[in-house]
Amino acid sequence: MKAYVLTQSVARYILDHSTRPDPLLAELAAETAAATGESAEMQISADQGTFLTMITQLVAPRVAVEVGTFTGYSSVCIARGLSGGTLHCFDVSEEWTSIARRYWHKAGLADRVTLTLGPAQDTLSAFDQPIDLAFLDADKPGYPAYYELLVGKLRPGGLLMVDNTLWTGHVADPDRDDAPTVRMREFNDLVAEDPRVTVVILPLADGLTMIRKNPDLS
Repeated sequence: MKAYVLTQSVARYILDHSTRPDPLLAELAAETAAATGESAEMQISADQGTFLTMITQLVAPRVAVEVGTFTGYSSVCIARGLSGGTLHCFDVSEEWTSIARRYWHKAGLADRVTLTLGPAQDTLSAFDQPIDLAFLDADKPGYPAYYELLVGKLRPGGLLMVDNTLWTGHVADPDRDDAPTVRMREFNDLVAEDPRVTVVILPLADGLTMIRKNPDLS
């Protein structure tokens, strides 16, 4: 459970009244914790996973993109929501995504997912399909560059979701001026001021920004 901007009691209540992860996702979360130690915090929370599946089902994308796959929890959740589309994953780590590959096969989703390894700014630049749905959860200093690439490739009306945008609540603390917090504030300002999109930040886990490309733009 991640409860960075809500009280622990409210976060627990939300989790207890949301659809719980199935045994495969629980197994993946446990393996990630054992294999990656403190880095397991990079994995999305269970309620986020349920949310990603539901949003994917609602959007019904033909082309979905994930930037930052880690060990595969979020990609499993997105791929499960697809109905005929493909999820294109971009990451730099062969080590961590090897776990993701195993779980795509265990979940029967391998035919719905493609993985491209390499610096995402380069690999995304070469991606030439209009994107219906995207999820960004990669290195935070790269967020502005990834954002520009993804918004440019989103179809009008397409949806981009960005994780960790409340940064454990530090973005709203005027006394926090460390570099990671300042960078996230600057990213949030960039998105909020972009006339190409409509934006809302949800207080889910560590903050999830929903960004819809305005449909009158190409």
